[in-house]
Amino acid sequence: MGQFRLQRLGEQLREEIATMILRHEVKDPRVNEFLSINRVEVAADLAYAKVYVSSFMDDQAVLRGVEGLKSAAGFIQCCIAKKLSIYKFPKLTFVADFSMKEGYKMVQKLNALEAESKEREEQNKNAEADNA
Repeated sequence: MGQFRLQRLGEQLREEIATMILRHEVKDPRVNEFLSINRVEVAADLAYAKVYVSSFMDDQAVLRGVEGLKSAAGFIQCCIAKKLSIYKFPKLTFVADFSMKEGYKMVQKLNALEAESKEREEQNKNAEADNA
């Protein structure tokens, strides 16, 4: 299967799973609507699809949500397979993805460094003005 088709299938799976979570179709209490599906990577032979799940909640809540999704994987596969008309439906594997939260922390650190740098420049300008 072509790479573009795999990406398109992954995007469609991502949308369907996210919709199921938002509509509370997954009845597991560990799965809540604050979980977001970042991306889905589909294997070239359509045997497996890796689903990356993240949230801005604490890490334990994300891990509990992923466990809930893992236990409901068969139900999710069945519901989506009825909607899509593909020859072979991939087995879904759910993985916690903390890259979104780590990226946010990195941006916060960069913003703090930038503010600190501007503050130092202003102090240096004021010190030079006092010396002149």
